Amino acid sequence: MLMVGLTGGIGSGKSAVASRLAALGAVVIDSDRIAREVVAPGSEGLAEIVAAFSDRVLDAHGALDRAALGSIVFADEAARRRLEAITHPRVRARTVELAAAAPRDAIVVNDVPLLVEVGLAPTYHLVVVVQTAMTTRVERLARDRGMDRAEAERRIAAQADDASREAAADVLLTNDGTRDDLHAAVDALWHERLVAYERNVRERRAVRPERVLLTGPDPTWPRQYARLAARIRHAVGSDLRLDHIGSTAVPGLAAKDVIDIQLTVPSLADADGPLAERLADAGFPRLPGDWWDNPRPPGSVRWEKRLHGSADPCRPAYLHLREVGSPGWRYALLMRDHLRADPGQRAAYLQLKRELAASAPDSATYGTLKDPWFDEEHLRAEEWAAQIGWRP
Repeated sequence: MLMVGLTGGIGSGKSAVASRLAALGAVVIDSDRIAREVVAPGSEGLAEIVAAFSDRVLDAHGALDRAALGSIVFADEAARRRLEAITHPRVRARTVELAAAAPRDAIVVNDVPLLVEVGLAPTYHLVVVVQTAMTTRVERLARDRGMDRAEAERRIAAQADDASREAAADVLLTNDGTRDDLHAAVDALWHERLVAYERNVRERRAVRPERVLLTGPDPTWPRQYARLAARIRHAVGSDLRLDHIGSTAVPGLAAKDVIDIQLTVPSLADADGPLAERLADAGFPRLPGDWWDNPRPPGSVRWEKRLHGSADPCRPAYLHLREVGSPGWRYALLMRDHLRADPGQRAAYLQLKRELAASAPDSATYGTLKDPWFDEEHLRAEEWAAQIGWRP
């Protein structure tokens, strides 16, 4: 099933997004609601909170006085972390239970206020962040929750800032307009991305752009790579090396809007085992058929690899699995680093890309026609590597 993380700061309107997604057919798991359940009267969670903070956090009926507890933890970082150590494991366990009970073809949206703060972004196929201007959030908290300005600003400051949430966001929904504006944005996300993404993950199908459309240079490509890489690391473990390769890894270079990533494996046999299934579950299914890189210089044995792609219809990516130390593995890193270091060759490559994109817009022909230039570039890059003592 497709797992979507939804977050946003207090007062951002995240709940309105969750409600709209539920109306469209998503299975919404509300972490705030679960957080209330795990500290309900008689629960182990509540007993542990009382042991940590005393019975001053209880109301007259023996239930948790959330305002009293909030006044303690929002002013004291250590106290907040103590509370999180009690509640977060219980919330996570209940979330897993609810997700497991969802249908196989569900789009599961986990509404998590502190998704960024606790580092959960890599555990989802997609992260949606609702972002709203500070003044609007303060006004909403005063209107809907009766907070004075000082309290509202204190609550906002205790959470991640907008820049941190934006860095984690695959989708950024701005909620400074009308409710109709917000619903239109959510509807577009559902119909244009989430429905197809879920189907692609379930059917193990990667997105493959057929035409070459140069774009950029896009300064957000490195951040987009970082999000994808974190997702891959969560799926396969942190002991395997990941690198951003290809044109989107070279600052200032226009490219197809496709993120190329290299995953270093001990052997291709390792790539053919459970690793392939873990990647597919994470939204990076294997592309069918045999895949290899053309050798440099030409004439030697082709450089075999495994190729996976992104199932996200709005974020194409290729994941190249190559053996550590193999010629293709080294070549991908060398070409990237040489183009980063040599502005003249970067400019020459950009000119070639533009000419070929205009004359051979289909991906297969475009790639083949670049081979002669790369045969020569390989020699220049090897000379550069020898001069500076480059190592991959």
